[in-house]
Amino acid sequence: MERQADEVLLPFREAADRLTTMPGVSETIARVIVAEIGVDMSRFPTAGHLVSWAGLCPRLDESAGKRRSTRIRYANPWLKTKLVQAAWAATRKKGSYLQSQFRRLKGRRGPKKAIIAVTASMLTAAYFMLRDEKDYHDLGGRYLPDRDKQRVTQSLLRRLRNLGVEVEVKAA
Repeated sequence: MERQADEVLLPFREAADRLTTMPGVSETIARVIVAEIGVDMSRFPTAGHLVSWAGLCPRLDESAGKRRSTRIRYANPWLKTKLVQAAWAATRKKGSYLQSQFRRLKGRRGPKKAIIAVTASMLTAAYFMLRDEKDYHDLGGRYLPDRDKQRVTQSLLRRLRNLGVEVEVKAA
C-alpha cells in the first residue's frame, strides 16, 4: 500500500518532503495534506480561506448580540484529524514556536482549543510553504514572550497581586 501511495505521489514528492520539515508532520501526514489540498495554493486567496475550508476556524454564531456557538465546523475529516494528530506531536518539540503557542493558549482556553489553534497555525504554515516553495522556518519558543514583553510583565504583576504579593519593579 505504501509503495502504491509513493507511486501516485511521485510528482508531488518535493512538496511532501518540504512539509516534513515542519515539527510533527510525518511522511504519512504530508501525504494526506498533499492529497487533500493539493500543491496549487492559487485555489485559496489567503491562508485564512484554507483554514476555513479545512474547518479549523471557530464559528461566529451570534444573534441579538449574544454569542451562541464557537465550535469548529464539520469539514474534511481526513485532513482535520491528521493535522490535529500532527499538532499534538509538534507541541512536544522542546523550544519550538508551536509548543510555546500551545502552552500560552492552554492556560487561558484549555488544551482542546489550544490544539486547534496550533493546528490552524500549522495549516497556515503549510499554505505558505507550498505557495512559496520554502521549507519550514521555526520562530523559536521565545518569539511570543519576546514580542510583547510589556504585556507579559503587566500580566505577571497582576497575577502576583492576585496572590497577595506586593512587588516593586525596577528596570534591569
